[in-house]
Amino acid sequence: MEFKDYYKILGVDSDADTATIKKAYRKLARKYHPDVSKEADAEDKFKEVAEAYEVLGDAQKRAEYDELRQYGGRQGGAGFEPPPGWQSSSSGHFTGDFSDFFNDIFGGGFAGTGGFHRQEDFVQRGQDLEMELPVFLEDTLKDTSKNIEYRVPGVDSQGRVVQSKKSLKVKIPAGTGDGERIRLKGQGAPGPDGKHNGDLFLNIRLVPHPLFDVEGHNLSITVPLAPWEAALGAKVELPTLEGRINLSIPAGSQSGKRLRIKGKGLPGKAGQGDLYAVLKVVMPSKKTAETDKLWQELADKAAFNPRAEWSQSS
Repeated sequence: MEFKDYYKILGVDSDADTATIKKAYRKLARKYHPDVSKEADAEDKFKEVAEAYEVLGDAQKRAEYDELRQYGGRQGGAGFEPPPGWQSSSSGHFTGDFSDFFNDIFGGGFAGTGGFHRQEDFVQRGQDLEMELPVFLEDTLKDTSKNIEYRVPGVDSQGRVVQSKKSLKVKIPAGTGDGERIRLKGQGAPGPDGKHNGDLFLNIRLVPHPLFDVEGHNLSITVPLAPWEAALGAKVELPTLEGRINLSIPAGSQSGKRLRIKGKGLPGKAGQGDLYAVLKVVMPSKKTAETDKLWQELADKAAFNPRAEWSQSS
């Protein structure tokens, strides 16, 4: 089995912080998502990126992976085998979208079953399976159908564990949130008699959007403002998931002020969420002697001390 370097897949350093990892994932997930990418190997690359973020975006999995990465590095990466007795404390039953490397590490495979389940594990009912399903924020605004493909373990006539591919078209209901589970009854592994199949559970992962952050069923977006826009007020064109709208910025707005745009969030059981525009005053990156002179004139005429309260409290 080949060792996977998840840091290299996301294009980040091994000491990258959580924000950097998330930003890299956002960029690559949007680039390679099969629904929008025209690259021939987009689906495979997207799965690699999602797998890398599943590990590096989780503190516990990342810590365990870093230990294995050091061990794998000493082995040169090829023909990788884990340390004797290794078993992840994050074990689960992931399948379908992730590689054998991931399933063996975080699916409990190193307990002696090679990542799969033995024949004696198939008792009265087939094994339940899990897979992660990436969904765009835009796709949660209404009911959406998606084609999925996953691997189903079974036992052949000689008692050997084999895997077959299965394809399904599934419905993602409007308002489906990050982390929700969709149960597909009878779509898991077959039972020993060919009946009583297990179930397939889809774990929904909302693909991070380059502009919007998710807060339950609400969304937030950072709105950069020039200092004069914040001071004098302005009208800015604001993107939403359904198109652009005009947003009025009140005069005298401060950085961090949140403006609520009702009904422009994500749908939910309690109704449509809202969009919050978070204002951020940004200084011009270029400066000249003339602009410096104007800033100085403003400072002299405004006679404003933003730290006046410090002297009052001392």
